[in-house]
Amino acid sequence: MELPWEALDHWIASLGLGLLIGVVSERRESARRSMAGIRTHALTALLGCAAWSLGMGPFAATLLVLGGLAVVAYWRSSRQDPGLTGEVTLLLSLTLGALSHQSPVLAAGLGVLCAILVHAKERLTRWSRVLLREQELHDGLLLAAAALVVMPLLPARPIDPWNVLQPATLWRVVVLVMAVGMLGQVLTRALGPRWGLLVTGFFSGLVSSTAAVASLGQRARGQPAQLSATMAAAMLAQLASLGLLAALLAAASMPLLRSMAWPLAAAAAGLLLAAVAGLRQGRLQPGPKEAAAKEAAQAQTDSARAFRLSQALTIAAIMALVLLLAAWLQHLFGNAGVLVGSAVVALAEAHAAAAGLAQLHASGSLPLAMARWGVLATLAATVAAKSVLAFASGGVRYGACVSTGLGLMLAGAWLAA
Repeated sequence: MELPWEALDHWIASLGLGLLIGVVSERRESARRSMAGIRTHALTALLGCAAWSLGMGPFAATLLVLGGLAVVAYWRSSRQDPGLTGEVTLLLSLTLGALSHQSPVLAAGLGVLCAILVHAKERLTRWSRVLLREQELHDGLLLAAAALVVMPLLPARPIDPWNVLQPATLWRVVVLVMAVGMLGQVLTRALGPRWGLLVTGFFSGLVSSTAAVASLGQRARGQPAQLSATMAAAMLAQLASLGLLAALLAAASMPLLRSMAWPLAAAAAGLLLAAVAGLRQGRLQPGPKEAAAKEAAQAQTDSARAFRLSQALTIAAIMALVLLLAAWLQHLFGNAGVLVGSAVVALAEAHAAAAGLAQLHASGSLPLAMARWGVLATLAATVAAKSVLAFASGGVRYGACVSTGLGLMLAGAWLAA
């Protein structure tokens, strides 16, 4: 009688993952005598599948017997190879064979992941011992603790009378600043001091251009040789943020977006002009100075910190104060203070302010002309806030470059309007 597919899929998954892990293990152990190869891993996975089908007792007994054999094998080979990868991989093949009864897809996926980890032994060892620096490990652990330990414990509900301060949201800003700094460090080392920062700046601007400007300012302060690259990356971050703002306007009020098409296009052109000018300034240095700058940038990248926790906390504190001020102004002026409140909110979050104006126009509460000037006021407020932040995070030279580029964006938008 032909068995249905449901009765065969866990056996096929067990055999496949056992063969895959066995091939990778045998090739890794080709230089010496292998503890377990293709046949052993395939048979072990099928054994786990069969033992689990008989019940928990037979599977536990099989696991104990195989564990004892693994202990004996390790005791005999520990002098030549003190690692436990082969023994643990064999036990994992047995366990994944049993797991295939519950979820063949999950078991097969974990088998592929196990094979990848076994195959990448040399690369992972080189990365952990040679490429990964002590300061980067420290920063990575700090980022993981902030994102996975602290953030889930913070309340998501507002804690102030105006319902604007949410501890979880503010802490996400802290984590974002840290993550942008870490991403910049990784991409800078992978792509070089110039292109890694440009890629980081653009994509981080889709999340928070404010965090990108602050994080890039930290890098510019610590690594002056990368000033032109950090300035261009900040302009690209703002360009991505401008594109996101246009998308929010389109979602809330298409007529408002159409009326702001030329101002937004002129603002984007100003940002691109500033970014290109920054890159050309860094590229057109004389030969000896350019070589010295590259050497200095590489040396600073090697010893740089990915982020500073104190500065990330300062940014979150400033945002909290700005949000409280915006809520107070709205409460004080009522409906007449909508534009003022939006401009103040834009000091901390321009997207929220612009989306609010678009929603007010779509509902008929705000005329189109006033909504347009509100969006321009939002851009002016975010330029002012980010310029101050650039001076505070990156120093005078970085602040001057970023504020000049943002000024070109604002000038283009106002002239087009």
